[in-house]
Amino acid sequence: MTKSELIGKVAIATDLGKASVEKVLSEIISTLVSSLKSEPRFPLYGLGVFEVVKRPKRKGRNPRTGEPIIIKARKMVRFRASKSFKEAVNSGK
Repeated sequence: MTKSELIGKVAIATDLGKASVEKVLSEIISTLVSSLKSEPRFPLYGLGVFEVVKRPKRKGRNPRTGEPIIIKARKMVRFRASKSFKEAVNSGK
């Protein structure tokens, strides 16, 4: 499902216009990103937890040349689904 398809389905389900739904969705994403910049954990109960984790620098290989390279340390976002979310997906409902 694409973002525009999601917006369309939510607009139909809530009787709101697509522009309003898009504005709300964009604000949710913006708030999530800014929150993760200041705090390493963002729980959404019933959905799961977004967490910022640090990956250490590591050795890698350039796929074109085969030359060894060092991949810089970085932060990444990990999502862990809640138990109820996993059960809903696995039940086929």
